[in-house]
Amino acid sequence: MVDAVSILSRWIKDKEGRYVCAADVHSIMRAQNDTAHLDALQQADMVTPDGRPLVWVGKLRGEKEMGRVCGPDLLPELCKKSVKQGWKHYFYGGADGVAESLGHKLQETYPDIEIVGWDCPPFRELTKVEQQDALKKIRNSRADIVWVGLGCPKQEIWMHDNIKQLDNQLLIGIGAAFDFHTGRIKRAPKWMQNYGLEWAHRLGSEPKRLWKRYMILAPQFIYKSLWETIFIRRKH
Repeated sequence: MVDAVSILSRWIKDKEGRYVCAADVHSIMRAQNDTAHLDALQQADMVTPDGRPLVWVGKLRGEKEMGRVCGPDLLPELCKKSVKQGWKHYFYGGADGVAESLGHKLQETYPDIEIVGWDCPPFRELTKVEQQDALKKIRNSRADIVWVGLGCPKQEIWMHDNIKQLDNQLLIGIGAAFDFHTGRIKRAPKWMQNYGLEWAHRLGSEPKRLWKRYMILAPQFIYKSLWETIFIRRKH
């Protein structure tokens, strides 16, 4: 987290358009068969290990200092630092009213934070006019950081497709962080996060929506990543 915040701070000062993906097991496994999502991850300026299993795999492969950098934790870290730096924030995504609610919550927590806008687009595909209007609002906000909460893989593809149409802003995809920080969805207790059990809490909270993610894609990740780790070790 310390390294991520340091790098992102430098990028904000550089004023170069970049985007960041926080990838969990679901994101990695979707990229196996979704070329648009794969391209978005491969061309991102930074991809952080959002899930604890990714950290474990990284350490098995020799990255002993790797630590989890997930969207719900990255958001308050950068918000806290932005108060001193004067960075401006914009929130794009979430269900109706969630982005605005998140902005108000953060203003309560960090009274001096500069929040310059929010937008909750409809879940359907936007028309070209709607898309251009949304991008214009972001550009006009003069935000330094645009937090994108459209969910995976929509947010990664959106950042990949639109980064060049924005004014050198830093885009960060943080998915469920919008819901966690507004209290719309309760996040797993800290001990479950530390032991890699956050998936169980989320599955219990939203079984109909998430069962495939955790009951099918997660076992596939374990199988494929272990075989890949064995192959890498033998190669070296």
